[in-house]
Amino acid sequence: MPEAIYDPQQIEARWQEWWRQNGTHEVDLQGAENPYYVLMMFPYPSAEGLHVGNVYAFTGADIQGRFQRLRGYDVFEPIGFDAFGIHSENFAMKIGRHPRELIPSNVKNFTRQLNMMGFMYDWRYVVDTTTPEYYKWTQWVFLQLYKAGFVYRDTKEVNFCPDCGTVISDEQVNPDGTCERHTDTPVERRMMPCWFFKITAFADKLLDNHDWLDWSAVTKTSQINWIGRSKGAEVTFKVNGRDEEITVFTTRPDTLFGATFMVLAPEHPLVDKICAREQMQEILEYRVRCSHMTEEERKVARDKTGVHIGAHAINPVNGEKIPIFIADYVMMGYGTGAIMAVPSGDHRDFAFAEKFNLDVRPIIDPDMTGATADQISAMLPPMADIPSDTGTFTMTESFYAPPGDDLLKDYLNHGQSGELRQYILRGDAAWSGPGAMINSANDEISLDGLAKEDAIARITEWLVSKGLGKAKSQFKLRDWGISRQRYWGPPVPVIYDEDGNIHPVPEDQLPVELPDIDDFRPKGDGKGPLANEPQWVETTLPDGRPGRRETDVMDNFLDSAWYFLRYISANDPDRPWDPELIKKWLPVDFYIGGNEHANLHLMYTRFICLALTEAGVLDMGGTKKGDLADIGEPFRRFRAHGLITKDGRKMSKKWGNVVNPDDIVASYGADTLRMYLMFLGPYEQGGDWRDENVMGIRRFLNRLYTWYFEPGESDTLVPEADLPAALRTKLHQTIKKVGADMGDLGYNTAIASLMELHNALKAEKATSDSARRALCIMLAPFAPHLAEEIWQKALGQTGSVFDASWPEFDEALTVEAEVEIPLQINGKVRDRFTVPRDADQATLEAAARESDAVKKALAANGAQIRKVIVVPGRLVNLIIK
Repeated sequence: MPEAIYDPQQIEARWQEWWRQNGTHEVDLQGAENPYYVLMMFPYPSAEGLHVGNVYAFTGADIQGRFQRLRGYDVFEPIGFDAFGIHSENFAMKIGRHPRELIPSNVKNFTRQLNMMGFMYDWRYVVDTTTPEYYKWTQWVFLQLYKAGFVYRDTKEVNFCPDCGTVISDEQVNPDGTCERHTDTPVERRMMPCWFFKITAFADKLLDNHDWLDWSAVTKTSQINWIGRSKGAEVTFKVNGRDEEITVFTTRPDTLFGATFMVLAPEHPLVDKICAREQMQEILEYRVRCSHMTEEERKVARDKTGVHIGAHAINPVNGEKIPIFIADYVMMGYGTGAIMAVPSGDHRDFAFAEKFNLDVRPIIDPDMTGATADQISAMLPPMADIPSDTGTFTMTESFYAPPGDDLLKDYLNHGQSGELRQYILRGDAAWSGPGAMINSANDEISLDGLAKEDAIARITEWLVSKGLGKAKSQFKLRDWGISRQRYWGPPVPVIYDEDGNIHPVPEDQLPVELPDIDDFRPKGDGKGPLANEPQWVETTLPDGRPGRRETDVMDNFLDSAWYFLRYISANDPDRPWDPELIKKWLPVDFYIGGNEHANLHLMYTRFICLALTEAGVLDMGGTKKGDLADIGEPFRRFRAHGLITKDGRKMSKKWGNVVNPDDIVASYGADTLRMYLMFLGPYEQGGDWRDENVMGIRRFLNRLYTWYFEPGESDTLVPEADLPAALRTKLHQTIKKVGADMGDLGYNTAIASLMELHNALKAEKATSDSARRALCIMLAPFAPHLAEEIWQKALGQTGSVFDASWPEFDEALTVEAEVEIPLQINGKVRDRFTVPRDADQATLEAAARESDAVKKALAANGAQIRKVIVVPGRLVNLIIK
């Protein structure tokens, strides 16, 4: 009989059609008794199609969905297309096509590829963010947040990418100040009127709710750092001789007595009001210079520059007049845009004070014994001659030039009696390390002698009692600017009257449709292309008066911030979601996506759900105190998938290393591609693609197919109880391990276990029907087409393999009846032998003595066993001399 031939193209096409005809992947949203929502970050179809890096991400999510279905859940696994936004529009411009033509064709191609891979999507609930049926409700979400007070329009300093021709969010600016999409383009800071979401109003919740989230640690850490909560105090400084006041936020209110000047951001609105007239020209020139610097350049600039504005503030703790400067290292977007400068406690302030010959007042008697070498080296000024036990060390370069380790040890050994302490106390260096407060007292309060924490508490209490300040938390996070001066996005649903007043579009007039225009390219002038369409811009208010539409469109991250809510009601024209289905299916049980969206999509989705919940328009129906649904969190569990590289680099057209899944599927089949990608490494880490290794998985599937469809003549089926004990143990060990691995996304080790089980089954002439079924079911999430073929045609089962149940294991049978014991002679392993697991010491010693290695050792020169060391179940060591 000729060997059965595994033809993946034929098998996969047949089962994909069977799934469609039988509705295999469709779930009854209303009637589901055990709902489980599996979600994958939906793709944006901005290029020719998916590459295998994309397929890697989608496959891992699909495997989880199929696994949960086999565990008995009613799994909802939807898909859609994040097709609005700059990414899609830029690609359209690059290839010279209009996005209204390009995006539908890309969506069609993506749909073909997703079907080609056999993903378990319920295609009845597809969403496309570019359709009026979808963005009508995106505009509705905007209006709900506007009514709740979480949306506002303001003229602020924002990030503007000249190449994108639009404002971009903080999260879309690289650490070096360039645009995430145009990495050679510095982002400019411009004052522009824009729409903002008050994400900062939820900063505390976004941080504190992390305690409830089962998320990848790297994702939570990224969000925590991005939100950047600092606890401190807001302090008010009066401007000398004026009615104006300056508010600063500081995490170290205990250092107020050391504040000897103030610094405002060059853009601070108070500057124009309080500056001396003769300083205005210099201020204007300085502002121009700062406008040409990126935020990163302003943060790290070592040459301190600034302008005294000709005004003074009153230090509230001692009544001293202190000069007010503007300087590039203070920015309007952080804190209040103003700082109290304490040069004895901050190295940037110290450098500024040295440059402008300002007072340095020591306020901490340093405790060197509690300081680190890094603290000491960071606070030493340039060109400082510091005595040490090994001589005098001169720092050259900058604050960051580190002295040698030996010298640092010398500094630390000097302790409080060393010259370094005196150097700091003279005001010749800045110190923010540990120590006791000094020079910090007035007629009503003294901080002298206190440690930092006690001093902070006492001064904050005093400031509050005097109406000079209040305890407050400050955040690095800034409000989300959603205005985009582009074309390809949902229009902002507001109208302005002739006086510039804002009028939300009535909900019954949604959607405000994006007009079909030919010239969609941004001009980079701060106005969107829609501003050039007067017939669309000019409209009427609900009361009949003339009005003009907002010409900005909304950030595509708003489209994707609520899409998972729309999936369950994708075909409902009358409401954004069914409230009862929301309560049933939300929060999402398992969400998988890229960690690059930790501070973008994932932060925004959390904010949108928290805000909609607080606004009273979203109720996920939590039933337990502290349940995520109660607090408005959208995702119970999130895992960040890893990255697929090729030749050690991220797959990219830039490097010419993109692998097209179409080619792999045409040659090897979708099941081979799915399994190979999952076998590359841990799913949360990724792996490196090697063309030559794909065939290894294909050969494994070939062997499986042949084993199921062409059993050998001597192969027989027996009851599982009659299987050899070792094989039966291997079966139950595999079921246990694969189940655990699947839940932990350990797909690579699960596949390895399936390979080992198959090899063990092949090695025996007898097998059981239950073992064959169990292997097929465990294979199914990885290779669903082949598993269906085996399930029905080789095993004679009816219905889909995914209507079966995940195999159960017997814990007692996972323990091997026999164990292999290493035999050591004089501490070195010389042999191994197998004994019953519960063998006692006498049995182990007797088995060891029968070893040929022991007999050989004893035969040499009349050697004898001097000592026997037995560790039951672990080893036997014979001392032979």
